[in-house]
Amino acid sequence: MNRLPILLSIPHGGRIKPAELLGRTCITDRDLFDDSDPFVVEIYELRGIVERVIKTDIARTFVDLNRSPKDLPPANPDGLIKSTTCYKRPIYHAGLEPGDALQNSLIELYYNPYHDSIRKSIAELDLKACLDCHSMAPVAPPISPNQYGSGRPAFCISNRDGSTAPQSMMDALADSITEHFLVDRDMVAQNSPFQGGYITKTYGDGPVPWIQVEMNRNLYLSEPWFDGGAMSVNAARLQELNLMFAKTMESFVQKL
Repeated sequence: MNRLPILLSIPHGGRIKPAELLGRTCITDRDLFDDSDPFVVEIYELRGIVERVIKTDIARTFVDLNRSPKDLPPANPDGLIKSTTCYKRPIYHAGLEPGDALQNSLIELYYNPYHDSIRKSIAELDLKACLDCHSMAPVAPPISPNQYGSGRPAFCISNRDGSTAPQSMMDALADSITEHFLVDRDMVAQNSPFQGGYITKTYGDGPVPWIQVEMNRNLYLSEPWFDGGAMSVNAARLQELNLMFAKTMESFVQKL
């Protein structure tokens, strides 16, 4: 079977703390879970179906691959190297936050290789589109620019208000999501509450269109699928969502 001419980026699916941070962190497992994009690798992983999937094992709490390399604390506590979670929970013991040397090491070890992989893939593959794949909390966290307490749609797809992908491609993706995830068309929002992050903005200026995809976690982190105490999801639900996403990508490519 020919692979779909799609690149999938999954920058926030990791769950691992870098070994370089051993003994420095105070974050709880629950806070780490809430700050991540839990289970997105299981949902979006289409290796063998699309041309390439780029993902990481490292949690975004420690190295956020969807931030500018200049976006660092203390100017931004939610930057590439964070000082607090998106729920304003502390990550590090007082006085043990990463200094400049450690920050540079984390960037060299984990951030740069991810972006090198994106650039290499764009250069060597014949792609029709690239998708940066995420999940979103059902209600915006305190650090979000969206109004705290407001509900969110089932999906948000973003092209930086038209600068990283044509509107026809956005509509094709929205139609495909509606068809295969069985959600109402008005529940697939465009550029609200998200407009596309650093990855979409940076690489969407190049030769291949980029779209950021955000799936509402209510589609799996809710009853009857989610065990909040164990922070686990029914495997059959994750497989179902993965199949829905695969069919969405097949339909999307056919519409291009």
